Amino acid sequence: MAERSRPSRLNLHLVLMLALTFSTGIVDAVGYLGLDKVFAGNMTGNVVILGMALAGAEDLPWVGPMLALFAFMAGAVVGGRVLRTSDAGWSLRTTWLIGVVGVVLGIAGAGLFVTDGTPPPPWELAATLLLAASMGLQAATARHIAVKDVTTVVVTSTITGLAADSRLAGGKGQPWIRRTAAIVLIAAGAVVGALLLMLHIGWGVIAAAVISLVVAIVGHIAARRALRSEPTLP
Repeated sequence: MAERSRPSRLNLHLVLMLALTFSTGIVDAVGYLGLDKVFAGNMTGNVVILGMALAGAEDLPWVGPMLALFAFMAGAVVGGRVLRTSDAGWSLRTTWLIGVVGVVLGIAGAGLFVTDGTPPPPWELAATLLLAASMGLQAATARHIAVKDVTTVVVTSTITGLAADSRLAGGKGQPWIRRTAAIVLIAAGAVVGALLLMLHIGWGVIAAAVISLVVAIVGHIAARRALRSEPTLP
């Protein structure tokens, strides 16, 4: 029974990480379009923007991307520290961490509603810090859950694998469904985030918060059921 439940548990983890990938697209759309061209999850984009801004390119911010980079790293440090002694996969600690991601996003979204739109400086930077820190924590947690090809925050390596392992490149097979799904979902999340931004800057962040909390609850329930189904040793 335990062996049969393992594939379904791995499939559930895949679905949950794809849901977080979708929410990352929402958060990045809000950050870039609503918070002065700052990515909350895509740190490669922030590093490139920061480099161009420091070179003197016009109309490019450098404070926001720099703060987002450090906040993302801080969130990842917290996640790595908490999960350091935990086995790979889903556990009570991963439930709490993803739950914290949802709570932090909820706080950021509520703050955006309180300011009734894009907050003025320095509160705009505070929103950026919350979004980026939550994405760093999410990325570290997803890394620990270890669903192949789904980091939840970037898809560059996924796109590389999809192309390099394709039949055009001489490959004989690959998990193209999960790779394609990750790429499509982060783009779909960005579409949804941009559309919600037309209503209010806070709605996208609230939507991402709800997704994170649902993922935490579903993952926790599934992990508890799997634990109860495992045979106990005498």
